[in-house]
Amino acid sequence: MNKKINEKRKRLEEASAFADNKIITFENTVRLLETVIKPGDRVCIEGNNQKQATFLAQKLTEVDPDVINDLHMIQSTIALPEHLDLFDLGIAKKVDFAYCGRQSKRIADMIASKSIEIGAVHTYLELYGRLFTDLTPKIALLCADEADKNGNLYLGNNSEDTPTIVEATAFSKGIVIVQANKIVDKVKQIDIPANLVDFIVESPEPFSIDPLFTRDPANINEIKILMAMMTLKGIYAKYGVKTINHGVGFNSAAIELILPTYGNQLGLKGKICRNWILNPHPTMIPAIEDGWVESIFSPGGEVGMEEYVKNRTDIFFTGINGVLHSGRASAQTGGHYGIDIFTGATLQMDIYGNSSTATKGRLAGFGGAPNFGCDNRGRRHESPAMLQAGREAGTDPRIFRGRRLVLQMIETFQEAGHPSFVEELDATAVAKDMNIESPPIMIYGDDVTHVVTEEGIANLLLCRNLHEREQAIRGIAGYTPVGLKRNKDLVEELRKRGAIIRPEDLGIRLKDATRDLLAARNIRDLVKCSGGLYNPPVKFRDW
Repeated sequence: MNKKINEKRKRLEEASAFADNKIITFENTVRLLETVIKPGDRVCIEGNNQKQATFLAQKLTEVDPDVINDLHMIQSTIALPEHLDLFDLGIAKKVDFAYCGRQSKRIADMIASKSIEIGAVHTYLELYGRLFTDLTPKIALLCADEADKNGNLYLGNNSEDTPTIVEATAFSKGIVIVQANKIVDKVKQIDIPANLVDFIVESPEPFSIDPLFTRDPANINEIKILMAMMTLKGIYAKYGVKTINHGVGFNSAAIELILPTYGNQLGLKGKICRNWILNPHPTMIPAIEDGWVESIFSPGGEVGMEEYVKNRTDIFFTGINGVLHSGRASAQTGGHYGIDIFTGATLQMDIYGNSSTATKGRLAGFGGAPNFGCDNRGRRHESPAMLQAGREAGTDPRIFRGRRLVLQMIETFQEAGHPSFVEELDATAVAKDMNIESPPIMIYGDDVTHVVTEEGIANLLLCRNLHEREQAIRGIAGYTPVGLKRNKDLVEELRKRGAIIRPEDLGIRLKDATRDLLAARNIRDLVKCSGGLYNPPVKFRDW
């Protein structure tokens, strides 16, 4: 009954030759990895939305594939080239993951060539749940801002999913190895206690952090502002949404930036958009400064927002020292159960509202969107927004239940000129390449309540069958092939019923959708609005 403990003890004893207590020199890192990792192990390497255990990822690619092979990799995000190099080198065989941003094209090519085995593409919460069931790691390779000589860790602004991975690994007698930016005598605060950490190494370079949630207002055009105006007046105000999650795109950034302008014109401050599950988006600064926001809980941090967060502790969840407390698992739980509306975007949508980021030659994965963008049947507390959506949906009259609002904002054409609306998703072909039964759908159409394009709003709650749903979507799909196949008479009937809403139906004039409505028109404006507390990364500075 103690096999796991005995096996861990044996591995640690073998590795002690390459460590001083818990401290490894970076020169000995590869040799230690070759000692504690065994062929076929499940290895969870930290690669999430923003921070990456870059040093350990590189060192894992340097192990001898004759010694370490057939690894089963488990990670939130496949972000670095090294994450996939492991498979080309014969070190890893199989992967379970949730998101694959910058490596989405490469992994699609590898799937097509059968050079990688995919366990499953998960949502974040789904993957975290499996860490505690059938995907518990044997080895975790993680990163921290600071570590002391005993192994206590300070994670900094980007805790993300580190605590979740540590808990799953350490309490199942796995081995936790951490790269730290600095090894210090005393960490700023103890986020992970030493008894859960087996080895630490001071990385020659800090782990990488991607400013994933920074959107330059200079790139927000009039079409996005028009869509934001329709969303704010036609959906947020109508349903009185108070708890919100926004995706990462420019469409939702436009909403954030017109709250202090158009939102104030509509008299909505204090009535909507008060509590957020959201990374510290710089585009939220004007709304925070104008008094719109009560709270923001963040899945992770954002580069450059550290000092601003530290000085806005009434808004953000922070430690005593003012450092952001972020947590992806907690944020995903809050987003799954605690929000009125999820506002996101997608690359492709079919005629029934199913959407996916899996397109021909690209597999981006899901991340957290399916956890936020679903009609959560496990929820039991009510909100006015949820109740109104339930009434519009016409749910079972015997037992009334509310509905989560799920909004997809999507321009009719992508930047490359490809239609956003299609008769059939590319995801169906991707499923065949992956040899799986279920296509990798990001958000299922029957969970989507509203679709917004520059043509208007489709309120799918008011559609009583699939044919009406299809025509409502065709009715706002513009001059795409999908939109050109609309039934004009039915589309006009749906408009009379409110299932299709044009800008003019909301009293919104196209000429009013100008950049003058943006509370900040560029990154420099955001810095000024923050009182100089926001310190954007160099790549976003043009001054």
